[in-house]
Amino acid sequence: MKLFQQLLVAPAALGLVAPMAAGAADLNIAGVSQYSSSEQVTSISQFSDVKPTDWAYQALSNLIERYGCVAGYPNGTYKGGQAMTRFEAAALLNACLDRVTEVTDELKKLMKEFEKELAILKGRVDGLEARVGELEANQFSTTTKLKGIATFVMGANSYSGNAAGFLPAPNVPGFIAGANLPNAVKQFQGATTFNYDVRLNFDTSFTGKDLLRTTLRSGNFGNTAYANSVLPNNALEVAFQEGEAGSNVVGVNRLFYQFPVGNDFTVTVGGRVRQDDMLAMWPSAYPADTVLDFFTYAGSPAAYSLNLGAGAGLFYKKNNWNASINYVSQNAQNGSPSTNEPNCGGIGTDCSAQTFTAQVGYAASNWGAAVAYTYGAGTSIPAGTPLASLGNINGVTGSILTGITTNTVGLSAYWQPSKAGWVPSISTGWGITGVTGGNDPSSAFNESLDGTRIQSWYVGLQWADAFIKGNALGMAVGQTPFVTSTPNAVRGLPGGATPNDGNYAWEWWYKFQVTDNISVTPAIYYLSQTAGQLGKTTANGGDGSLNNFGGLIKTTFKF
Repeated sequence: MKLFQQLLVAPAALGLVAPMAAGAADLNIAGVSQYSSSEQVTSISQFSDVKPTDWAYQALSNLIERYGCVAGYPNGTYKGGQAMTRFEAAALLNACLDRVTEVTDELKKLMKEFEKELAILKGRVDGLEARVGELEANQFSTTTKLKGIATFVMGANSYSGNAAGFLPAPNVPGFIAGANLPNAVKQFQGATTFNYDVRLNFDTSFTGKDLLRTTLRSGNFGNTAYANSVLPNNALEVAFQEGEAGSNVVGVNRLFYQFPVGNDFTVTVGGRVRQDDMLAMWPSAYPADTVLDFFTYAGSPAAYSLNLGAGAGLFYKKNNWNASINYVSQNAQNGSPSTNEPNCGGIGTDCSAQTFTAQVGYAASNWGAAVAYTYGAGTSIPAGTPLASLGNINGVTGSILTGITTNTVGLSAYWQPSKAGWVPSISTGWGITGVTGGNDPSSAFNESLDGTRIQSWYVGLQWADAFIKGNALGMAVGQTPFVTSTPNAVRGLPGGATPNDGNYAWEWWYKFQVTDNISVTPAIYYLSQTAGQLGKTTANGGDGSLNNFGGLIKTTFKF
C-alpha cells in the first residue's frame, strides 16, 4: 500500500482508537492553524529536526520529492515525534490528494493524446492472450520439452593399398574369410551414399531440478563404410546403426532419470543410459561438429567407451572440482548369466558386457582437465585397429570377448580462449589399456590377448567464428587405439610380442551456420594404415598398407 493510501486509512483508524467524547477543547487550534498556513517544503533537508537515522526518514523524503505535499512549522521543524490531531491529518491528506489529482489530470491528457496507439497495443495484447490460451490448450505436456536433431550425410570413401593380410585365415573367429581386403570392402569403394540420423529428446522435469530423458533414435548407416562393420576406425560420429543394419527402425536410445541430492550431488539411474550421461564433466572442448567417431572419446575410447545399457551413477560438483562414478551393463535386460544361453546377460555376471568408471576433474571458466579409470569386462573398444578394438568388427560373436577384462586410464584436458580469434581452442587426451584374459580355449583370438597393452591419443583444434561470425573451423589428428605390446603370438595371425599396429587419423571440417537451427559442414578425413598390423603383413600378398580417404557434406537441423 502506498503512503498516500495509508494516509487515507489513518483518519478512520484514529477515529476508532480516539475517545468518542473528545471535543473541540482537546484540539490545539493554534497548532493546526500554524501547520495549515506553513509553506510546503521542497527538500527534507529543510527540516532541522529530521535526521537520516529516523525510521520514517525515507517515507517522508518520498512524500516531499514525489508529491510535494508535506509542510512544516514556521520555525523550520517537522516535529515528527509529536501526536497528530485529526485536523492536522486532514490538512496533510488534502494537500497530497490535490497533488495526486494533478498527476491524474496529466495522465488523462497523455492517454487522450496516445489513444490510437494504446488501442493498437490493447488489441495486440488481446491477440497474444488468445494465442497463449490456444497453446496451453493444445500443448504436448506442461512438464516435457522436445528437442530434436536430424542429420543428413552425403559422401564417399576411397581405399588404397593391398591389405590381403587382414584376412589371412578363415578359421580365426570374428574375421570375414576372403582372399583379400579389397574384395571385402569393394562394396564401399567409389559409391556415393546418402544417409540420415535422427534423434528426438523428450526432457521432463517434475521439480525444476530433476530430469527424465527419453530419446528416440533411428538411422540407416549399417550398410555403409561409415559404420564400423569392417574397420572400426572408419565409423562416423553420427553413423547410428543400432539393431538391424539399414532397417530404419525407431528405438529407445536413452531412458534415464537424474535428480539432485543436497546441493552438491546428483544421482542418475536408467534402463537405457550411457556412460557419459553420468559424468560431472566432459574433458574436451572438441568438437563442435566432429566427423570421425574416434575424436569424440577425449583421446581414450577405452576409458570413455560410451558404454550404453542399464546403469546408475553418482557425481559431485563443488568449487570447480568434480568427481564421478558409474556402472553400465549392456546386457542387464537379459536373465541368463551363462554364456551358453542365447540371451546371456544380467548385472555383474561374466556376460554382462559391463563397465565401471571413476573420474576426477577440474573445470574452470575456460579450461579443464580430468583423469578417468574404467574397468571393462566382456566389452569391446569402440574404435581402434582390428587387434586393439577387441572384436569390434563384423562377424564377432560373444565368445571372443568371454573372460576378457580391461583396465584403462585416460588423461584429458582442454583450453579455450576468452574471445574468438586466430587462437583456437585446444583439446588433447591420451589413454593406456591393459588386457587380461581369457578363459575360453576355443577362441585363439581371446587367449592371445592376455597381457596385451593398448594406447591411443589425439589433439583437436577448433576456431570459433572462423572467417564469419557463427561459423567454426576444426581439425584433429591422433592415433586410434593400437596394440603396443603383447606377450603372446596371435594364433593364425602374424606378429608376436612387438606388433606393428600403429596408425594415424586426420580430419578437417568447416561448419557454415546457415541459420540458428541449420548448419552445413563439408569435411574430409584420412586414415593411414587403418587395419594396423593385420593390414601390414605380406604373408598372403598384402603390401603392408591399407589407407582410406573420405569426403562428405553433413547438414544438421536442430529443432
